[in-house]
Amino acid sequence: MDWLELRVFYIVSACLFWMIYILKRYQTDKQILQDWGFHKSGFKKTFLFGIPLAFLIIPGIILSQTNSSPLTWNLIPVLALYPFWGLIQQFLMISIIAGNLRSISSLKLKKNQVIIFVSFLFAMAHYPYWPLMVFTFAMEVVFIIAWLRWRNLLALGLLHGWLGGLFLYLVLERNLWNELWSIF
Repeated sequence: MDWLELRVFYIVSACLFWMIYILKRYQTDKQILQDWGFHKSGFKKTFLFGIPLAFLIIPGIILSQTNSSPLTWNLIPVLALYPFWGLIQQFLMISIIAGNLRSISSLKLKKNQVIIFVSFLFAMAHYPYWPLMVFTFAMEVVFIIAWLRWRNLLALGLLHGWLGGLFLYLVLERNLWNELWSIF
């Protein structure tokens, strides 16, 4: 994605692939969306559980901001659209990986082991950006705890999109909107 400067095609393709996968699985198992966390129940509890994280992260993001330029309009569509990409990422990391690790009884993994392992995987997916790796590790720990408690991915996708978008824009000085459309 980064090497070829084809972010928009990669993200759209990945989202379409996983949306088709989700729909195909739903056709064969109507309960699967509930199991994965695609439902309204628990949204408020999950979202409120993430608010203290946001209250810790947002001041940290603002204080560590190295970007001296003002906020631009590009942040608005990023904050509106990035939660969809965040939802797909959380689906993969939490519902698929953490959920399957928790359900494989032969592994005998404790909940804390799954939380740390999957959070580490998520951090490694953001290599080589060390500040982003630390941020995503901490964020994922909280998100997995919330998912294990209330199984709501929708709130996690929203929080992921907003907190991640702000972190990338303000701390790493990455304008995701410009990055998406850089090929054009």
